[in-house]
Order: sequence, then C-alpha cells, then structure tokens
Amino acid sequence: MPEIPETMRAVRFDEWGDRSVLHVAEAPVPEATPGRVLVRVRAAGINPGESAIRQGLVGGDVPSGQGTDFAGIVVAVGAEVDGVDEGEEVIGWSWDRASQAEYVSVPATQVVQKPHLLDWNVAGGLDVVATTAAAAVRAVDPRPGETVVVSGAAGGVGGFVTQLLTNEGVDVIAIASEANHEWLRSKRARPVTYGDGLQERITELATNGIDAVIDTYGPEYVHLGISLGVPADRIETIIAFEAAAEVGAKASGSTDTADPEILGALALQVASGAIEVPIAATYPFERVQDAYEELEQGHTRGKIVLIP
Repeated sequence: MPEIPETMRAVRFDEWGDRSVLHVAEAPVPEATPGRVLVRVRAAGINPGESAIRQGLVGGDVPSGQGTDFAGIVVAVGAEVDGVDEGEEVIGWSWDRASQAEYVSVPATQVVQKPHLLDWNVAGGLDVVATTAAAAVRAVDPRPGETVVVSGAAGGVGGFVTQLLTNEGVDVIAIASEANHEWLRSKRARPVTYGDGLQERITELATNGIDAVIDTYGPEYVHLGISLGVPADRIETIIAFEAAAEVGAKASGSTDTADPEILGALALQVASGAIEVPIAATYPFERVQDAYEELEQGHTRGKIVLIP
C-alpha cells in the first residue's frame, strides 16, 4: 500500500451559515484506532441534510467536517478488526461528519465490500440514499398491487424508493417535474407533475385509491396524503418532521437502517442493474460550494458526488 501522509485535504466549515462558509483545509489524517479502519476516499456523496447541519439547524459544534457517504480503499486496519483487509474496496458511512475528505476513519462495522461492477462515483454516493429509501419503504410496508404516491420521485432518495417499490410490483404514482417523466416511466412508475391541481391529477390516476404516501420533498406532501384519505400510519416522510408529528405520520430515516448487511444487499441490487442511481454531477473538493448550489436548487435527478 502507498505510504499514508500526515495531512490531507478535507471539506470544513468554521461557522454556521450558507454554502459560502464551506472551504477545503489541511487536516491531520485520522488513525485506524482499535476497531476502526482508515479508508482513502475515492468519492463522497453530498446530501440535503448536510445543508441543514451546516446552518446549525441540527446541532453539533464548529469547526466541523462534513459528509456521511463514501467509497474508497482500506489503507490501514486497527487492532481488533476482523473481516476487513488492507487494499479492500469498500462502501461506507461516517457518523462523524467526516467523509468529504481524502481519508476517513470509521468503525469496521460501517463498511462493506464494494461490488466489483459498481462504479466508484455511484458507490461514493450510495449509503444515505439507499438506506434512507429502504427505511421509508419499510415504514409504509407496501404490498404488491398497492398504489403508493412518492414525492420528489426522481431525486436521490425518491428515485431509489420508486425503484424499490416497482421492483416489488407496487404501483407508483411518481410526483416530479415533466423533465423527469420519461425516466420515471422507464422505471415502471406513473409520473405526475407537481403544482396546482396535483390532488385531482393523482385521484384521476388512482382508480383503486391510494394505499400509502412516501414524501422525500416537504410538508405539503404529508398534508396531501391526509387529503387523499391515506391513514397517517401509512404516510412516511424523510424530511418534514414537524408535519409528521402534527398528523401522526412516520419519519423514518437512514439511522433506522444503518446496517452493513442492508447496505451490502442494496449495493448488489445497484451493481446488478436492478436499481439505477444516476449521477447528476461530480465536483472536485475545491468546488464544493458549487456542488451545494446545484443540490440546493432541489431539482437534481440522482446524486451529486465530490471527488478528492
């Protein structure tokens, strides 16, 4: 293995704020302490939740690193680690807000082997969308033949949710912009455009009624589910927590499915082509502000990924 340097480039912010506070700094390379592995990052995903964290809406301390998703190569293994070897290609996640760096240290239980056929960029942005989508689907417990409405259906999580559902024979009414309708149809979903008259358009499509709603965009879709007559316990949101509490809906997320076996199984589905994770754009670390500018426009199909 190449010699491990003492310092690395890492995305940081020193104060709460908008994307202008993001910068790339020199930081010490973390160690592979007992129970942990050190990974040289090949790609790291970005996610909407990181914008909320950076603005101080979630808690934590500054200065801070950033990022959860990553894929890379194990370059050091700490004591008391079994089943992970130096040189292994892995997908993983960090709870330390640290994946957007040239190196990341995580517990060995937070990495899984990267399938050989899985593209590095897709692998780097996989964990949050895959496990969040799995949690959202599990929360509403759909059955083949049921009809589920998905908001933000062409986004990172929404696109994954849509494919998990249609692959299991669930009828998906997919809310998205017109530009994403052809892609959604290719995934066997029935797209519908958001905006005025949405409830009526959904009702026209759902001749057998709506069984569940999965919201990946905002509170208006939680309330839409209630207006459509969906029981609150079959409405799930990954983002509108206040609205969920207000109506009694569910709000599951990636922490509910943060399990290496779950991530590994989902990665295999992506590697096999059963699920597509489009890469909307890639950016070098030095353009991290531009990456978040594109993300925060809210119309991205698939994932945006940072490359060290």
